[in-house]
Amino acid sequence: MNELTTGERFSLTPQSLDEAMRFAEILSESTIVPKDFARNPGNILVAIQWGMELGLQPMQAMQNIAVINGRPSLWGDAVLALVRSSPLCEYVRESDDGETATCRVKRRGDEEHVSTFSMSDAKTAGLAGKSGPWAQYPKRMRQMRARAFALRDVFTDVLKGIPVTEELMDAAQERDMGAAEQVAQPAASAPAALPDYTESQLKENLDAWRDAIEAGKATGERIISMVSSKYTLTEDQKRAIHDLERPAFGPATAQAKDPFVAEMERAEKEQAQ
Repeated sequence: MNELTTGERFSLTPQSLDEAMRFAEILSESTIVPKDFARNPGNILVAIQWGMELGLQPMQAMQNIAVINGRPSLWGDAVLALVRSSPLCEYVRESDDGETATCRVKRRGDEEHVSTFSMSDAKTAGLAGKSGPWAQYPKRMRQMRARAFALRDVFTDVLKGIPVTEELMDAAQERDMGAAEQVAQPAASAPAALPDYTESQLKENLDAWRDAIEAGKATGERIISMVSSKYTLTEDQKRAIHDLERPAFGPATAQAKDPFVAEMERAEKEQAQ
């Protein structure tokens, strides 16, 4: 993202929120990204952030982080790589006797920890014979389960609490209960429509709102909430307000309340009532 000087290595790691958003948009249009990220810059941004937390470069994160049932997760081989590269790890040893997979791990300064996963465990969990990897590669799936248990138990700090993909793939899907029965409610009088917020009003306030956001006294969402309590905003107007936050990267520093903040909080309370 930055210009290179002689001897520097090229890096695609974003240095600001604006760079991260542009990077995610470019990658989302690429034909070589995993399907979870195709045309989905939001998922790409989440993957990049998770990768930074775990010590992965953006492209490594894209290849090793999967979104399962709406949750970001890490493939078992990437979990093993992260743990083995950590100075906290003495060893990870795996074995399988044809019925039970065993994973032995040793953290520096601690006793050896052993986790197992057998076909009996798989049957109890309703996994044995399940169509897909459990029917085709039961040994590999036992290995992934034993590995996930051991590494997550012993190296939670290294993995930052991220779940393992193979485990999430086995989790039961939420049951589809069908369409909810619609119960007729007594007709209520429609609330009076709020007046439109004019473009001249928007332009008049944008500079003041930008100053408030940069000073940490407001956010785009709170400004929209305040204005929406009295006026109707268009999507373009909401987008213009959100765009005021783009130069900022990371949470704003808390500031003392001023009349502008008090007015926003008052509007939020009125909406909540």
